[in-house]
Amino acid sequence: MTEAIKAYAGVDWASAAHQVCVLDAGGKLLGEHAFPHDGQGLAAMAAWISATAVAEAPEVAVSIEVPHGPIVETLMERGFVVHAINPKQADRFRDRFSMSGAKDDRRDALVLADGLRTDRHCFRRLEPVDAKVIELREWSRIAEDLQGERQRLVNRLRDQLWRYYPQMLDITPDLGTNWLLDLWVLAPTPAKAKRLRETTVAKLLKRAQIKRLSAAQALEILRRMPVAVAPGATEAAVAHIRTLIERLHLLNRQLKEAHRSLDVLSNALIGEETEPEQARKQHDVTILRSLPGVGRIVLATLLAEASEPLRRRDYQGLRALSGVAPVTKRSGKQIVVVMRQACQVRLRTAVYHWARVAVMQDPHTRTRYAALRKRGQPHGQALRSVANRLLAMACAMLSSGTLFDPNRMSQRQAAA
Repeated sequence: MTEAIKAYAGVDWASAAHQVCVLDAGGKLLGEHAFPHDGQGLAAMAAWISATAVAEAPEVAVSIEVPHGPIVETLMERGFVVHAINPKQADRFRDRFSMSGAKDDRRDALVLADGLRTDRHCFRRLEPVDAKVIELREWSRIAEDLQGERQRLVNRLRDQLWRYYPQMLDITPDLGTNWLLDLWVLAPTPAKAKRLRETTVAKLLKRAQIKRLSAAQALEILRRMPVAVAPGATEAAVAHIRTLIERLHLLNRQLKEAHRSLDVLSNALIGEETEPEQARKQHDVTILRSLPGVGRIVLATLLAEASEPLRRRDYQGLRALSGVAPVTKRSGKQIVVVMRQACQVRLRTAVYHWARVAVMQDPHTRTRYAALRKRGQPHGQALRSVANRLLAMACAMLSSGTLFDPNRMSQRQAAA
């Protein structure tokens, strides 16, 4: 650490008010105060920390249990050296002050300040995040939320169709796609499907660019023998589905906009590179895109949720953050290796699907996966091992500035 730190502050954040404690370099309490969560309160908190520490903002180190949010942004904007720590790790520091487990806001702020003073290496130094990365992160989470909401509505749609119109379930696996919803509007019941013209269905399929299914095949499916239902059941299901279709059309439009925004922001990050050596190196976004299994969603999640370890080419940090690195528990002669639970859930999901798709696309990754399964590893563990290799490969490629070359492994194997 090169900064000349004169004071240490701990912020125990909350939804309504934030408790702040300031210590000098020797651990003496200089002051403690609570500030409301609003613009005026956060500004007053930053000014009070500087005044209490009798030091400029760059000479004061601040610790907090969240790595982002308005409190962190306010402090970093004013020049404070902000550090974050995991709440579970902060709980261990609390044992220094009370073995009974006593806890209150003032004590937590003191624990954070003193822990940063004595064990600064245990805290993570926060750096300002690029505006494009912040926007990309939000759009990535918006897309995930929209996809989850869409799937919930599709499940409800499937239940209603199963109730009176199971033929429709055999048209396509994705019941939320727009063209299937339009087809249902043309034939909401088996009775109307019998009167539907083949030319009308053909126009719909042509407009949606559906080539794997002809109009005759679609009508043959819809006109199969219907199930017998109680009087009024069909009308009730149709009324329910009409409300679902309106929401699904809206979600499809919003999801399409979210995916477009992810592509635009990912491409915009390529233009953010200003390092001199970038003239002869590939950009990070381009390198990650070249890896097998990396698509729009995986790329956006990597750039949004792991921007800092990617910037540092921190392979070990990426392994831990994505949950790929296992946890070893050793006691005497007993050794137990378990899956890591303390990780970034969205990043773990993205890396899992990255490995899953890479196994299908890349023959060398598929060979490695097959060898792991043959060795006795279950599917999930084998995919985590594959993801571990992909993360190592990504860090090596980012460090050297080279794109993924599928022929390179073949050349190595031929040379061996």
